[in-house]
Amino acid sequence: MSNLNQTNKVCAVLPFYNEKDFIRDVVLNTLRFVDKVFAVDDGSNDASQTFINDIESVEIISLSSKCGKGFALQKGFDECLKYDYDFILTLDGDNQHKPELIPEFLEKIKYFDVVIGNRLSDTNTMPLQRILSNKITSFVLSKITGQKIVDSQCGYRIYKKEVLQKVKTTSNGYEAESEIIIKSARAGFNIGFVNIPTIYGNEKSKMNPVKAIIGFIRILFK
Repeated sequence: MSNLNQTNKVCAVLPFYNEKDFIRDVVLNTLRFVDKVFAVDDGSNDASQTFINDIESVEIISLSSKCGKGFALQKGFDECLKYDYDFILTLDGDNQHKPELIPEFLEKIKYFDVVIGNRLSDTNTMPLQRILSNKITSFVLSKITGQKIVDSQCGYRIYKKEVLQKVKTTSNGYEAESEIIIKSARAGFNIGFVNIPTIYGNEKSKMNPVKAIIGFIRILFK
């Protein structure tokens, strides 16, 4: 870990599914800024975890089948909360979340309980359907939570440990990230944002838009 914020212990929960092309670089770069990475293999069938099982300060959590991002996140949270980390980062294993931005999250979390990456300040490379769905869900969540939610769908986040000690997800899919926003706000935690670039490469999105919408609607009535 770098000498940033040495008084606090920081870990990252990194769920991944079939990311053999990216996972090693993401983990190594993340470890420049955190003390430990909890890498949750969501049933990969491309031997992704063999690319990181020799790296120190990595704990691999293997799920026997594909359970969904929300399920993988909660498994990672459950494990990391056994240790005394002050802050817990989440980022994806497909290289869309640049670990070099972690210091910005660490700075912003001084003033908030949850900090989420905001990609909507730079939408030039974001598909139109993603922009529209994000703006709609962010608007709805802003109304529900009473806080300004500018990017509800970004998985690049940092939480104070007190948030994840109190907030547990019950959704298995991508909608879990919206569920965390709702439950955090209802529990009295404040949510901030940090601008990050929108990065889309050649990788194929694993999000099923229909399932994501249905899942989002479902959590609104929990």
